Amino acid sequence: MMAATTGRRLGRTGRSTSALGVGCWAIGGPFEFSGRPAGWGEVDDEVSIRMIHTAVDAGIRLLDTADVYGAGHSERVVGKALAQLPESVRAEIVVATKFGNRFDETTRKASSQQVTPAVIRDACEGSLRRLGVEAIDLHQLHGGVDTPAAADDVVATLEQLVAEGKVKNFGTSVDDPAMIATFGKSADAVSVQTQINVFGHRAEVLTAAHEQDFAVLARTPLAMGLLTGKYDLSNRPAADDVRRDTPWWTYFDDDPMADWLRRLEAVRELLTTDGRTLVQGALAYLWALDPVIIPLPGARTPEQVAEHAAAIAIGPLSDSTRTEIDTLLAGSPERL
Repeated sequence: MMAATTGRRLGRTGRSTSALGVGCWAIGGPFEFSGRPAGWGEVDDEVSIRMIHTAVDAGIRLLDTADVYGAGHSERVVGKALAQLPESVRAEIVVATKFGNRFDETTRKASSQQVTPAVIRDACEGSLRRLGVEAIDLHQLHGGVDTPAAADDVVATLEQLVAEGKVKNFGTSVDDPAMIATFGKSADAVSVQTQINVFGHRAEVLTAAHEQDFAVLARTPLAMGLLTGKYDLSNRPAADDVRRDTPWWTYFDDDPMADWLRRLEAVRELLTTDGRTLVQGALAYLWALDPVIIPLPGARTPEQVAEHAAAIAIGPLSDSTRTEIDTLLAGSPERL
């Protein structure tokens, strides 16, 4: 077991956080983006709040959301959960959110990305209101920027928000290495969010993150739920679940899903070493891959997040087990 799983430094900051976070996309409930389902189905806010409190009780100190999740609803639920905690506990929690998507809270529809200075400021004020906080711990660019030159303007606005006390630090969820380098020019930038799981990652992103001394927040660490072992060809997410109709992942698409399941079976035994569940093994793989990685598995129930949190005490996979997994999955399309 490695002590590194007990905590993480949040990039260049002196602040530490837990080695594991909670992804809060699913608790936002249904919403649409450009006419397509963008949520994970119906949710019970009271259950979501209990999930967050269970995570906190288990030592998790990082919550990752976005203003667009549920068209503002995820942030509101996170805010309600935080408000019920003692201030001493709340002060330990890093709340990370994202901006860059334009949406309507009433219709729960999003349709575009925009990051002008005025829009960034408006997004910041909206997140502060919904989260019920005086400053955003970590404000992340969600999208809407294609070039480093455009990112310079975004960084300048974020630096102004830091100076005004509305944002403590910021990062980028746009994980192009050139974007990471642009954000890295600011002392207030501390993180990059990128897709990493046992099926693959982009090595150049990890390299760029180390060059800037950034924390790496790992989205989709459970491959949108495929690595839970819950799903198979006869049991997939509902038709109105974002995972069934998305341009970003093929884990649950008709043809590719069988291949993803075969890859999972090839490494199942390795992931479940030392009494781990499949989920815990998928998280342990990431801790073994690089000590700067903080996985952000999504959760909707107290039971799910308790299973995630229990992985911390078991620790990362051994280097030899991780290497064997890498060898077995070398042909994954996300490793090419």
